[in-house]
Amino acid sequence: MTSHVIQGIAVEVEGEGPVVVCIHGLGGTSNTWTPLLPAMQGYRIVRIDLPASGRSAIPSDPVSIDTMVSAVEAVCDELEVSRATFLGHSMGTIVCQHLATRNPALVQRLALFGPLLCPPDAGRPGILARADKAATGGIAAMQEIADAIVSGATGRETKENEPVVLAMVRESLMRQTPEGYAQCCIALAKARAAAVEQIKVPTLLVTGDQDGVAPAAAVEEMAARITNSRMVVFKACGHWTTFERPQECMDELNDFLNQAN
Repeated sequence: MTSHVIQGIAVEVEGEGPVVVCIHGLGGTSNTWTPLLPAMQGYRIVRIDLPASGRSAIPSDPVSIDTMVSAVEAVCDELEVSRATFLGHSMGTIVCQHLATRNPALVQRLALFGPLLCPPDAGRPGILARADKAATGGIAAMQEIADAIVSGATGRETKENEPVVLAMVRESLMRQTPEGYAQCCIALAKARAAAVEQIKVPTLLVTGDQDGVAPAAAVEEMAARITNSRMVVFKACGHWTTFERPQECMDELNDFLNQAN
């Protein structure tokens, strides 16, 4: 594995073969995808920390979904990736959808975990309030935010039986800088849906039956709008799909990659 910094973006690259580009969600990092690496053997895996997330720099201009898409395109250009499978989680699925409609030649297929078109209007003020809390409260606020997300965005069984998963989610959130996390919250709160009817590539949509961010009913509606899509719902799973159900995610991803070849 090699690590790169490309225009301020931290990138991990490993393996050889067709390219898979991995894009995390709000509060995530490249480690969102660590549990799924065995399913991507035989591929060149590119894992990106989005602008203002994880180890990546906070850009001088405000972060938005559009600037995230541009950052992913810049990484692909620098690494000479002309076509790839894109994996996304949560906010990263919005980035993937906009990338697929804006730059369809780059996107071979999509695997989206905890997918959403954009936040519901009723949820946007809460995301903006979280941004303000992070920006004004610093590290102490990030701890409170992390604990709230661990409590609210993981499945019941995860909270009861998987303390290591809870620690992973908490650490992912607390790894963020308060300023960077606040900017990403604002970007998510302002996100608009891509024209997903334009997406024609094979698309896998995975959610949990206890996922309040990407509820099954909303993902089903999303699947109906993407022509070549398939939806999977994991039982006893919240929003942090790759941490909560890594083996099931690997199984679905492995099948998807094999079927698409």
